[in-house]
Amino acid sequence: MSSADAPRSAPSSTTPRRATPREWAALAVLTLPVLLISVDMTVLGFAVPHLSRDLAPTSVQLLWIVDVYALVLASLLVTMGALGDRVGRRNLLMVGAAGFGVASLAAAFAPNAEAMIAARALLGLAGSTLMPSTLALIRNIFRDDVQRKFAIAVWSSALAGGSALGPVLGGALLEFFWWGSLFLINVPVTVLTLVLTPFLVREYRAAHPAPIDAASALLVSATVFPAVYGVKKLAEQGLAPVPLMLVAVGVFFGCVFVRRQLRRDNPMLDMRLFTIRAFSVGVWLNLLTLFTMIAGLFFLTQFLQIVLGISPLRAGLALLPGLMLSIVASFLAVGAATRLGFRGTLTAGLTLMAGGFAVLSQLPQGSAAVAVAGFALICFGMGLTQTLTNDAVVGSVPEERVGAASAVSETGYELGAALGIAILGSVLWASYASAIRNVDGVPGEAMETARDTLGGAVHTAESLAPEAANALVTAAHVAFVDAIHVTSTVAAVILALAAIHTAWVLRPAAPAPDRAPR
Repeated sequence: MSSADAPRSAPSSTTPRRATPREWAALAVLTLPVLLISVDMTVLGFAVPHLSRDLAPTSVQLLWIVDVYALVLASLLVTMGALGDRVGRRNLLMVGAAGFGVASLAAAFAPNAEAMIAARALLGLAGSTLMPSTLALIRNIFRDDVQRKFAIAVWSSALAGGSALGPVLGGALLEFFWWGSLFLINVPVTVLTLVLTPFLVREYRAAHPAPIDAASALLVSATVFPAVYGVKKLAEQGLAPVPLMLVAVGVFFGCVFVRRQLRRDNPMLDMRLFTIRAFSVGVWLNLLTLFTMIAGLFFLTQFLQIVLGISPLRAGLALLPGLMLSIVASFLAVGAATRLGFRGTLTAGLTLMAGGFAVLSQLPQGSAAVAVAGFALICFGMGLTQTLTNDAVVGSVPEERVGAASAVSETGYELGAALGIAILGSVLWASYASAIRNVDGVPGEAMETARDTLGGAVHTAESLAPEAANALVTAAHVAFVDAIHVTSTVAAVILALAAIHTAWVLRPAAPAPDRAPR
């Protein structure tokens, strides 16, 4: 790996100390909170009908139940990362784990929609302390470059594994238990974290941490919260005035935040970190890979369940091989980087993701196998990239900034997920609406409802005569698969361009010209 390719580490006059068995055990403990966060991001999707029945939320309340967790989490990550640098990363992790357990109990036994919204917000607050703390602690514990890459591969695989486990676990629990069980499963994990962390994980804090600037913390929330919420609403409502205004508000406060950080001698988030190529590429690719992968997950779950008629549990299991491959790729990335270099491995991962979407752009109408194969390629490529991008983020910044830097990377994850649903989701539904044609025997108003969503088409068909219903469902299925083809082509082009851009940005620096006199 050339010096231009590799994430930069602080210089040292001695060989870095290698990790002890206790520190490898500490890594196992640090993966537990990551599993909590990633499972909670995906486990709730199948529970919405059950929550609607038992808690009777309004449509607005239901949106907040689903959205508030990610919104609070994303808006507080940077502040909590900086706080961990100051008060101690283990201390913050312990407080967050305890809070996550309490909030999980509150969510499991929420008596009404208002209580559920509050509990989900508390889960987001607690979750915002966990991910930056764990990644920063891994940087502190594992000083050897190869060991650190392997440890981050474990961390990344826990993140991917939790995302894989969420839909499967959610489908299985809802098949046998009530919806509160989705939150109760968090409690044993938080208890285990609280018991083991003091014995296995040493405390680390920055020697010269940035101050927790209250105005900067408020500006981060004022940037991320309206921006993410606006993007989510754009995905649902299209180019409506209120979501556009929210995004504009977020961008405005983001500009104010950046200006404030650049003017301060010791900023809460040093914006000059983005001048480090490995750091900026790592953050950008974390956003981009989540942007495309979440969109793929969004339309494939509907394809499997609605077009092919597979149950939620079986649909989750169908996608599990791809998500497990992302775990395998996380570990292979360490060896691949040794042979291909940082630049070559990232480019290969992005190319594989583009290839996976290219497969989905040719998805046959009734083939689960092609859907599973395309998704497996996407996940494998994503696993190759994310181990290296996360290592680049924590390995290329000064140690006193590693908590805040980790939080920036994870904010990229959250923004990528939100933007993926909003932008590629909009491409999907626009393509679907334009592809579905009028069906004989279906009234105009019913056709308008059918054009809104695939689920709306199926629901509308239930009130029609059998012949018209069958024709409408068939037309909707064909239109949705056509929309998958268009959306997958767009995603494949984006990823191919990202691979080219990454290879260009991380190219080795040209040697300095020889200025010796002739």
